[in-house]
This record gives sequence, C-alpha cells and structure tokens, in this order.
Amino acid sequence: MPTFRTAQVTELISERRGLQRVRVRMPDGADARAYVLTQLVGGCAVGDTVVVNTTAVELGLGTGGWHVVHWNLAHEEFVSPGPEHIMKLRYTSLQFDAGTDELSHPECDDPLGQIPVVVCSVHSQVATAALAFHALQPDGRLVYVMTDGASLPLAMSDLVAQLSDSGVLAGTVTAGHSFGGDLEAVTVASALGLATHTLRADTILVGMGPGVVGTGTRLGTTAIEVAPILDIVAALGATPIMCVRASDGDPRGRHAGISHHSVTSAGLSSANPWVAAVPPETADLPGVRVAAAPEVPDAADLMTRSGIAVTTMGRSVGEDPLFFAAAAAAGALAAEMLRTGSHLSAPGAP
Repeated sequence: MPTFRTAQVTELISERRGLQRVRVRMPDGADARAYVLTQLVGGCAVGDTVVVNTTAVELGLGTGGWHVVHWNLAHEEFVSPGPEHIMKLRYTSLQFDAGTDELSHPECDDPLGQIPVVVCSVHSQVATAALAFHALQPDGRLVYVMTDGASLPLAMSDLVAQLSDSGVLAGTVTAGHSFGGDLEAVTVASALGLATHTLRADTILVGMGPGVVGTGTRLGTTAIEVAPILDIVAALGATPIMCVRASDGDPRGRHAGISHHSVTSAGLSSANPWVAAVPPETADLPGVRVAAAPEVPDAADLMTRSGIAVTTMGRSVGEDPLFFAAAAAAGALAAEMLRTGSHLSAPGAP
C-alpha cells in the first residue's frame, strides 16, 4: 500500500520539460529529494508544501532515493486540458487526457516495410544501441518507442533527454500508459507505425523506460515484453532484432553470460528475430538468426566521444563490458541492415 507524507520544498535542483527535481524537508526535519511530474501535477517553487509518495524509498527500491510529489498544496487546482478523450493512467487519481496521435495520423496502420527494429529489455541497452547506430549511420533517423514496462513518464529518462538533445534520436513515441513522447500511442503496434510513417524513422528502438520489474522467476518480469513486441514487429513486415542482455559483471547467476530474460524471450517469440553475434553464445539461443555486423564500435569510446555516460544497475562499462558490447552490437547490426537496404542482404543471412 502507498505511503504519503507532507514536506516543504527547500530547493529547485533542476528542471526540464515534464520534470522538476527538488529538495524537500520531511516532517521529521530530514532533507530528502523528490521529483515532480509537471505534466500531471504542475510545478513547484521553494517554500511550497507538497504531498510526496515515499513508498519506493521506504521500501529501498531502485529509485535512487527520490520521493514523488503527488500534489502541491500551494495549488487550489491544476487544469491542463488535453487534446481528445484518450486517457492514460486510467482509473487512477492521476488519469489524464494524453490524447493519441493515431487519430490525426491514420497512416500509422500502413505496413512498415523492412525497417530494422531493435527490441531491448532494459533501458540502458536503448542508449548504448542508439550511440552505436548513430556512430555508423549519423544521417539515419532513429526513433525511440518507449513501452510501459517500467517508468511511465518519458521525462524520467536523463538518457533520452541527452540522446534527443545531441541529435542521436530523431523523435520519441510513448506507447500504452507511458507518456510524454513527441507522439502518444495507445499500443506498441500503432507506435511503430507513427515512428515509421509520421516521424519518418528509418530505424526504430523499442524498450521500456528506466527501471524494470522482476521477481527472479522466469516469467515474472516485464523484460519478457520483448517476445510479443518482436512478434508484432515481424507481423507488421519490419525486421525484428533482439538486443541480447548479457553480462560479465552481474553477480546474479541468472544474468551471468546471456541473461535468462533473453533466453526466455527468444523461446517465447515466434518471430525468428535477428541477434548480433556478441557474445558468441547467441548462436545457442532458440529460434534466432545470428548476424555479425562488420564493425561494432567500442562502447566505452562511444560514451567518451558523446559525453553520455550509461550505466546498468549502477555498473559502468568498465565494470560490465559484455553488457555494453552486446547492446552496441545490436545497434551496429541495425545500422548494417539499414546500409544494405534489406534484412535479406544482412551479413549471415541465409
């Protein structure tokens, strides 16, 4: 059950579209940090008294020690009319009219062609694959489709903000209950169409935002959304590429080498997705096609040159090189497929 407490804003740490980060004084006098989703509750100023949801921090979950501002008591009301009648966060106290771009862009239903679509299982893969793709195809239009498997507000991703500001990403689409993208979509399928036909993507990255929900069981993780997404990509005529999660730095046995998340997703998908040949054990995954991109940029070098530092579960590229190498290889494979113009002429294709 949730825990709510009142606090006073003492400092505005930073802000960008859709997000403020603030410092607050809790009822016991302790200093704490909180973030404000301004699209949902409006902004805050120093001195405001706010109601914060403290549940995740008090449970010791991976929020980085941040509470969530639920309501600003300085506001008697907050009105932000939406464009239509399509609600996200439905049937909660924060439901809002996000609208949907399908209504104004019916071309989202058109076939996708053979556009490469890289499907990721954790957010840090998205950033690493994006940097590798951009290094090899700097003129390519790479669009990110964010699912609702983890963080719902796109504004929570510092990485997406950096990738967008630096021109690595040409646009974003938020699908399902996730929100805050350049375009809003009801489903991942329509988000792929919006990315292709409205944002004119020639390559797409799909994956959840920051955070992932997992129980340690084979099926009890949001990471296996990869399987149905790969199937949708293939059914719509695009080229499915699974970004393999692998690690030589994760102390948990289920993620050592190729993660059980990737093994499970490959086994559940009927799409016969492509995977990059990093690590070599990807050839042992069930029902996949393996291809080796002729050039895979070094992940550490990508981060140095871009100024965008990516970590996974708090580990840097030096602490978990295999994770980042596998993600970079997926981005490089997408770049190669774009260069050759078809998955049929990708290296290693039958």
